[in-house]
Amino acid sequence: MPSAQNNFEKLPVKQAVLKQIIPALVSQMIVLIYHLADTYFVGLLNEPRQVAAVTIVGPVFLLLTAISNLFGVGGASAVSRALGRKEPDTAKQISSVTFWCGLAIGLLACLAFPLCSTSILKIAGATEETFSHARDYANWVITYGGVFTVITLLMVSLVRSEGMAAIASFGVSLGGFLNLILDPLFILPRFLNMGAAGAGLATAISNFVSAAYFLFMIWKNRRQTALAFSPSLLKYTRRHIVEILSIGFPSAIQYFLTVVAVTAQAYFVSRYSTEAIAAWGIVKKLDQLPLYFSIGVAQGLLPLLAYNHASGNLRRRHESFVFGCAISVGFSLLCLICYEIFAPQLGRIFIENATTVQYAASFLRRMVIAMPMMAVSYPMIIQFQAMGKPRESLICSILRKGVLDIPFLFLFDWIRPLYGCIWVQPAVDGIALCAVVFFYWRILHHEKKTQLA
Repeated sequence: MPSAQNNFEKLPVKQAVLKQIIPALVSQMIVLIYHLADTYFVGLLNEPRQVAAVTIVGPVFLLLTAISNLFGVGGASAVSRALGRKEPDTAKQISSVTFWCGLAIGLLACLAFPLCSTSILKIAGATEETFSHARDYANWVITYGGVFTVITLLMVSLVRSEGMAAIASFGVSLGGFLNLILDPLFILPRFLNMGAAGAGLATAISNFVSAAYFLFMIWKNRRQTALAFSPSLLKYTRRHIVEILSIGFPSAIQYFLTVVAVTAQAYFVSRYSTEAIAAWGIVKKLDQLPLYFSIGVAQGLLPLLAYNHASGNLRRRHESFVFGCAISVGFSLLCLICYEIFAPQLGRIFIENATTVQYAASFLRRMVIAMPMMAVSYPMIIQFQAMGKPRESLICSILRKGVLDIPFLFLFDWIRPLYGCIWVQPAVDGIALCAVVFFYWRILHHEKKTQLA
């Protein structure tokens, strides 16, 4: 694997940013496509309860992302900063601690899920109509396949931390394309006719293949890479675990609070009708396009920002962030325009049920207002993590997903039943945007004073 120094230090800023974010964006779009594929192929059954079941499990599945980010984001930031300080042995130690600790916690979570799955799914909004489908889908994507999801997400973060965005992109894309092939085979009546459970099985197999690919690539390039996964390096756990967790915790808590917020929103919507919760699930899938785009930009930027921050090249770090963020915001504005104009047509892509489509169009036109604000907030939070600023990252993560969502759900649903729930995300993202801009202005002001001193 080539040195991170050339990618992060020597290439022109725009070229370095594009080299990092384009593979990350490709992998995120592939992930989005196969998440959409689950809803699309289940939607072909024209059974709102099965679409609703996939929707209900979605937030619970995010818990695996929270676990992987607890170690993966913190570990990736620490590895890139170690490389920026020209400390490859430290990078090997950090990557090994990150991998094994993340794998252990992820495995424990997957094994524990069956013990409390009934309560979790009911809290997430499963009803008598949807519970059996939700349970079958969750068993495959969490109980049986969850550990492969955790491994894949950990490896993606660590491989990108060394500047190998293309390898990370291929690994994710491999699983995504396989999922697209398996979904119709397992879901549709003319094949295996497994319905929602088939979508879960396809996801589990796809993540297993991606995890195997990443492990093979690291083993194959073990003499060239700055990453290592030897259990013998776990003796350095006490040296690095605090740094890993302090940076990874804000990202993990954001995903965990996203689970809480989305689950609460699903519960509020599910009180009205099965068609409403199915429509909300479709809208959440469409909402993922600008979200995953912003995540791809942010994940691609993370190692570049962390490396240049650690090496003291603050101007290059700032220019890289501004260029990447402009790409994120531009795409979100394009999505906003298209979603407002074509909301009913987009709903019909997933289901032909007229009531569900009507709900989906109304929900989507409200939800899109949050997209440009989210397109700034998410990369900014990632930048705080790259800079080793856990406090700012944590505060903004909690504001964006956490302390405001549930109180706003009660308030807005009381003001406007059902439709008020959809206005919560734009309101929360507006407040989070103000917070991230304030913190970043303060950091830049402090850096300027330090350079002048």
